[in-house]
Amino acid sequence: MFKPYTLQSRLCIAGALVLMLALPLITSDPYIMHVMVLVMIFGIFASAWNLVTGFAGLKTFGHHAFFGLGAYGSALLSMNLAISPWITLWLGGLIAAGAGFFIGTPILRIRSMAHVAIVTLGFAEIVRICIANFSSVTRGEMGLWGIPQFEGFTLPFAGPITFSPADKVSFYYLSLVLLLLMLGVIVCLMRSKTGLAMLAMRDGEDAAESLGVNLTRMKLMVFGLSAFIVGIAGAFYAHYLSILTPASVVGLDLMISIIAMVLVGGLGTFTGPLVGALVLTVLIEAMRDLESYRMLGYGLLIVLIVMYLPKGLVTLRERCFPRPQE
Repeated sequence: MFKPYTLQSRLCIAGALVLMLALPLITSDPYIMHVMVLVMIFGIFASAWNLVTGFAGLKTFGHHAFFGLGAYGSALLSMNLAISPWITLWLGGLIAAGAGFFIGTPILRIRSMAHVAIVTLGFAEIVRICIANFSSVTRGEMGLWGIPQFEGFTLPFAGPITFSPADKVSFYYLSLVLLLLMLGVIVCLMRSKTGLAMLAMRDGEDAAESLGVNLTRMKLMVFGLSAFIVGIAGAFYAHYLSILTPASVVGLDLMISIIAMVLVGGLGTFTGPLVGALVLTVLIEAMRDLESYRMLGYGLLIVLIVMYLPKGLVTLRERCFPRPQE
């Protein structure tokens, strides 16, 4: 379970939240807003993967399948059935969760984490190939475009809220709400008895089972919940960009980026995936002008962080300002 928050931690969280809420008032530059929306989408994805791997101890390398299923599921439902994206957003999460239960039921009975990792990776590749080949439905590698965006509405005291490619602020606040909502779900789960059982399962399956933890049911529950959260992120991504390709949402490089974000930020921590998503997403954009050297510098930074901060950037403060021994 999470350690009780200290006063310093609470102040840091409150300060970060105030800063995020005030950022559009400081600058509404579309490029900065776009980068921050991507940071929060990847932050949701990374937090969900950290839930299943960092907290539950399940080594899965195929979570990008759920991102793609949520994205394409929500996009196709809104395009073909004229369902509002506000509804298909959650339906995309349910589609991803259904796929998570489908693939998780047979494989999560296996205690070999290496086999689980390979099977989930293979499942993601099957999803990518299916999306690419069913071009009559998904338009394959040509890309699925014309995805409806969220309908606007009116808020008291704030006026009309619209969602358009020219205005990124509305997308920014919506992605922030989704991020806080998904993080709230994770916090509530990890502060419950179920969260304690998850950590016990991660640290020792035999010991947890001897204490009455149903390992298969626990693994399936957390796997399905994680898939649902990733599916929500994918669905929002689809309606935000309004165009999808198999490589962009089910490509292996996406999963590698998410794993890197979690490892760089801090695996098995609450804020680590968020820090990793922020640092690596901003870093990629900052080094865009370096062209061919961009990925070299990106990889070098990851190697250095993993070497000298193996528990992630979240431990940097403790190294720089160690607590005095009592």
